[in-house]
Amino acid sequence: MSGAQESAPSKRVSVRYFNGGFLWQRQIRRILSLAGYDLKLGLPRQGDAVAVWGNSPTAHRGISMAQRYDAPVLRIEDAFLRSLHPTRVHGEAPIGLILDHSGNHFDPTHPSDLENILLNDPLDHSSDLRRAKNIMARIRAAKLSKYSAYDPNAPLPAGGYVLVVDQTRGDASVLASQGCDTLFSEMLYYAQENHPGQRIVIKTHPETTAGRRQGYFGHEHVTRSNISLYSGAASIWDLLENAIAVYTVSSTVGFEAIMAGHKPHVFGQPFYAGWGLSHDAFPVSRRQRKLTKAQLVAAALIKYPIWYDPFRDQLCDVETVLDIQHARQCAYIGDQRGWYAHGMRLWKRKPIKQFFGQYGPVRFTQSKTTKAQNRPHMVWANKRDTAPPSAINIEDGFIRSRGLGAELIPPLSLVCDKTGIYYDPTQPSDLETLLATGPALRSDQIDRAQHLIKHLIENDVSKYNLGGTVANLPTGYKILVPGQVEDDASIKLGCPDIATNLELLRQTRAAHPDATVIYKPHPDVVARLRRGHIADADLRGLADFVMPVADISTLLSQVDAVHTLTSLTGFEALLRGCDVTVYGQPFYSGWGLTRDRAAPIHCRGRLLDLETLVHRTLIDYPRYFDPVTQTACPVEVILMRIKNNDIPKPSAANRTLSKLQGLLATAAPFWR
Repeated sequence: MSGAQESAPSKRVSVRYFNGGFLWQRQIRRILSLAGYDLKLGLPRQGDAVAVWGNSPTAHRGISMAQRYDAPVLRIEDAFLRSLHPTRVHGEAPIGLILDHSGNHFDPTHPSDLENILLNDPLDHSSDLRRAKNIMARIRAAKLSKYSAYDPNAPLPAGGYVLVVDQTRGDASVLASQGCDTLFSEMLYYAQENHPGQRIVIKTHPETTAGRRQGYFGHEHVTRSNISLYSGAASIWDLLENAIAVYTVSSTVGFEAIMAGHKPHVFGQPFYAGWGLSHDAFPVSRRQRKLTKAQLVAAALIKYPIWYDPFRDQLCDVETVLDIQHARQCAYIGDQRGWYAHGMRLWKRKPIKQFFGQYGPVRFTQSKTTKAQNRPHMVWANKRDTAPPSAINIEDGFIRSRGLGAELIPPLSLVCDKTGIYYDPTQPSDLETLLATGPALRSDQIDRAQHLIKHLIENDVSKYNLGGTVANLPTGYKILVPGQVEDDASIKLGCPDIATNLELLRQTRAAHPDATVIYKPHPDVVARLRRGHIADADLRGLADFVMPVADISTLLSQVDAVHTLTSLTGFEALLRGCDVTVYGQPFYSGWGLTRDRAAPIHCRGRLLDLETLVHRTLIDYPRYFDPVTQTACPVEVILMRIKNNDIPKPSAANRTLSKLQGLLATAAPFWR
């Protein structure tokens, strides 16, 4: 938990307010309530505080009432990681707040709680500094910012320019720094003087681009051929990466520039100026301390704000917010232009529309020639022939649901693969490329993967999470053989030698004649929805136990090894420390973690640790959708929903339809 949360009042405080924004901003009210503050209308009483929003046009009302009734002022502002878009553009609520009892962080005329932290806190706790360094690395890698939406395909100016940051006219942080047209013009002048002959790129504020508020720079400032305005949708981190210098009055971009490795030229007096990390045109005399980037980040993102987890409805740490914002950002980047969806059966269309339709429309089509400018196409991976060649392959993720897809249970995770699909080893996939060429994990990524593995094991999470029981197994060496659907694409494409459950059992028994072999048929086969059944007579002598309704997670905790064709159970077994032998070529084979009986795949020569396999497979590759809030989410939210069984149940119509389809199991290609 952050320092701001630790310093929350020990008893609840009534907070009076005098502007309408607090009345209708439900998430802001909720964050304040969780922090111990109850927003109320009416005049302040003894012990009450008065809430004001920064230096908004209505803040004077609250300040005046606080002075009249001798009540403390609680100054509230957005945290420095806010949302995908500015609130004036899309009306998004902030995911974090600043609650300041001393002043506004952007107002240099009075010290704020943040300035007091930066001046007086030792900021030398090793765990906080380690967290701060990881936070900086994560923010940069994910390209998160105060407003994290961007378009990765947006054109960028050629590198080697000086970046001058515009702000919205009349912004409170600008006015607090005595900002005006003259100051912005002076900043542009010095950018040219200090970098003669260099190109100048003026970055327009997102609200100005959206037509909501004016900025200080316009086309009238493009007085030379080397000056240009940039109002594109590229990430601010890409702009910072390509810049040789950064100039700002008081924008949060200056703080981000410091994290990006710049020493920005600052013409106002924002919170990040005065600590030896910026070139300050107008220094604040009381700020004489020299700080590191990690100390600045620890103060501004760990100790100062309060952060909110909308999925758990509780306060949280900034790392949880990074998980949430990155999941939302990835969904926005993928979906902002909408989709054309091909090869989608009728029952899949509603969940597909929910999954991909938050930021752009999803249109379903059976035509391979559908055209739409800049709108991508998707196709269910085994229906490639119904879509244009450029279509992105869609498939269920590895933590799919509580229940079977064959029973029409909507997925909680899906993968979107631009180059192939994870179960097809005959061609590259995005997952295989991540595993083969991705950079080594950072320490925070290793920590996250380890926590994820621990959670998966402790809560018995698997792909379908069906539950069930397991009989007591005898002592000695025990091998689990998970059955599969024999017409599954992963077997058709990834089993060059043996491709049936019966032959898998024969191979396993031949290799381990004295072991206890447990055979678990695939749930779809048990439900008579798919192919792969083995007659009882054929099982004799091959399997010591047949457990059709056993809980797979509990089974994995009781066996020593798993022998499989391509089943995801092999991956789940690796998480639990089992010895895994694969006879096919699943995505998790070939990396030095499994005993591989099939021919090697030439591009899988890299030796990986378990954390890397888990992070790439369960965090980087899939997308997750929370069925409760109906929004994109990180994997940890899905684990929480599964653990708490907080997942909407399928309708009676779905259950009836799935049973009817069971009668058509031999014609599965027509309905799946």
